[in-house]
This record gives sequence, C-alpha cells and structure tokens, in this order.
Amino acid sequence: MLSYRHSFHAGNHADVVKHIVQSLILNSLKQKDKPFVYHDTHSGVGRYDLTHEWSEKTGEYKQGIARVWEQTELPEDIQSYLESISALNNGEKLRFYPGSPRVARAHLRDQDRMVLTELHPADHPLLEQEFHRDRQVSIYKEDGFQRLKGSLPPKERRGLVLIDPPYELAKEYRDVVTAIAQSHKRWATGIYAIWYPVVNRCDIEDMIEGLEGLGINKILQIELGVSPDTNERGMTASGMIVINPPWKLESQMNEILPFLKEAIAPATGHFKVEWIVPE
Repeated sequence: MLSYRHSFHAGNHADVVKHIVQSLILNSLKQKDKPFVYHDTHSGVGRYDLTHEWSEKTGEYKQGIARVWEQTELPEDIQSYLESISALNNGEKLRFYPGSPRVARAHLRDQDRMVLTELHPADHPLLEQEFHRDRQVSIYKEDGFQRLKGSLPPKERRGLVLIDPPYELAKEYRDVVTAIAQSHKRWATGIYAIWYPVVNRCDIEDMIEGLEGLGINKILQIELGVSPDTNERGMTASGMIVINPPWKLESQMNEILPFLKEAIAPATGHFKVEWIVPE
C-alpha cells in the first residue's frame, strides 16, 4: 500500500519528538571530525507547507510544532532542531516544516552524506526536486528496507539509520524487527532510530518483544503521549526506539520531554524514557 501521505500530519506532536531525537543523535555524531552517513528508509518529500489544504484539513501541526514555536523559554538542547525549521522560514512566521531529510541536511557537514529512499510515485519526484544537484545526497526510488540491506556497512562506519514506515499494515511492525536483525548483523555499531505511533499498544509491545529477542544490547525507548491509550481510532502517543544511543541522549530527553508535555498536552500528556535492553 502506498496511500499514506505525510502532508496531512507534518509538524504534529509525533514529528516533534522524532525530529528532536534525530537532531540530538546527529549532533552527537558531529562531536568527532570523522565523516558519518545518514540513512533514511522512508523519506517523504523533504519539506511541507503548513498552509496547504492537507495540513489545514487535519490541523495536526497546531497541536504540535505550533505550540512549541510559540514558547519563549526553550531547552537548549532543542535549539538545533528549531534552527532547521527557522532556516526554511527565514526565521519568521511558521509556514514550512522540514521532513526528516531536511532536518538531517541542516546538521550535515561537508564530509558527511545522506542516503534517502522514497517509493511513493508522487512523493519521490518532490524529494528529488528538494535536493536537486546536492552532491551529498543520494536518492533512490526503492523499497527502503531493501536499499538499507544493500547499503550496509557504510564506508564511513559511523552514522544514523532512521526507520519510520507509515505502519499502514500490521506486518510493518514485524518488518522493522526483520530489518534491524539483518542490519545489525552487517553493521553492529551503527545507530538505529525507529519511530513508532501508538494506535494499538499491542503492536508496540509485540515489536519491542521482537527486538528484545534479537540479543542486541543498548536499546532505549523514548515516548511522548498526548492522551491515554484507548481502543478508539487515532494516535495517542508516539516514540523512538534507539539502538546504540549516544550516551547523553537519555538525560537530554529526560529534560526535554517534561517541557514538551507542558507545551503540547499539559493536562493529558505523559512521557517515558526507559531502557528496553541496557548496555
């Protein structure tokens, strides 16, 4: 299925958490001069117009980035994330929101590179247009997991893989576990960040159980909820599962998540930072 279009959801609370974690990991990689690779399995279009009718139809960004954007006292560790947004808006009124490729591009140095994959027939040409003639970016119209399998280990031996499928089908949760099993065998020292939505908590529990069964150490779970779990339709929370997280990420998110809860969902929100598998 290729019906999912992220334009309806860009800038929502899930994007905020995902892109903050992504930015923190990339900043940690920049602490060393050696080059790194950023690999994105489900890239989308790169940037999103929040005034587009699709964004306005759902209004999800208004309960996400818009609430963070209006805050005056901000955690220092989210500054680079906010700068990647400001760069698209000339520091002015919030109109454009960066997808994960554009967030990553804002953090790359001259020696680093990106590998992007997008299979959707409408989104792929927009992604190519977004990074036209950018020599640090390689773009593929392929299945993201297949491209990942064929790209590891990277020549740099350092980097981040972001995995955030649309989860339109229940099997995609199992596909993530399979992709991690295959990838970790090829590149055990890489950082893998898996985004997940909480629509049915059982799906997340099954995915975590699958990851636990791989025998991989250092797996950290980060989650922000905007409402309690429910059997009704809709995403109540989202999170990131990070394999080989930078050593500061746990403490950074323990400081950032209380801020996000108060900014986005002060009455009904919740958060957690927990080790699924410790070191």
